Amino acid sequence: MFLFLSKLLPLFIYPLGFASLMLVMALLTFWKRPRLAGIAIFLALLALLLPGNIWVANGLVRSLESQYLPTTLPTADAVVVLGGAVKSQVAPRPWIDLTEAGDRPIYGAQLYLQGKAPLVILSGGRIEWQGGGLPSESADMAKLVEALGVPANVILQDPTSLTTRENAVNVKKIMQDQGIQKILLVTSAIHMPRSIAIFRKLGVDAIAAPTDFLVSNQDLKESQGTPQATIINLFPDSGNLERSTRALKEYVGLLIYRLRGWV
Repeated sequence: MFLFLSKLLPLFIYPLGFASLMLVMALLTFWKRPRLAGIAIFLALLALLLPGNIWVANGLVRSLESQYLPTTLPTADAVVVLGGAVKSQVAPRPWIDLTEAGDRPIYGAQLYLQGKAPLVILSGGRIEWQGGGLPSESADMAKLVEALGVPANVILQDPTSLTTRENAVNVKKIMQDQGIQKILLVTSAIHMPRSIAIFRKLGVDAIAAPTDFLVSNQDLKESQGTPQATIINLFPDSGNLERSTRALKEYVGLLIYRLRGWV
């Protein structure tokens, strides 16, 4: 139930869900309470215009991604790659597809091939009502990293975790079973602050190895460029709305996890 509610309830505070909720309220109150309906419409518009703005979106994303920037990584006992990066091979896909976060297993494989760790731990299951019955994310990622040159005998899997907290709990169990002391934690840069906090709260010696940066230095330069770019950037964009939503999702997740004592 917690998993379902954690997916459902935040939808109403993310920009698109909140705007939809306000528009429904405006529709229901338009005839009898037009002033209230007007306020709801204003809030709906604000919920789309602000997060859909490139400067707001970049600012929200950057506030998370800048907390763990790439550094020269030391060697460790294992590379841990968190799920959320692949789609299973179902028709008409000819093979496994990558999501926006598909950089995670690719970067994890790269770190192994660079000799940063002798083992790769892939963590991620599938929610029953979101792809249940399909191979776990860890299994799909295993196929991918093997195709990139990682030997099957150095890959360990956690195929059951459905949340970041479960990722950490299950990976810690694998570490204890295998005598692993230190890991390189690979996940999206926007997801790293919450992930690293959860692992460290459990006492795991985890070193951040972020990838999948949504906002680059070049993106920031372009958003502050020519007058033409400035005019275009004044208008809301679906890509900006998505990035803002992802950042808000992480902040909501951090709040919930902190309230539960998980970070």
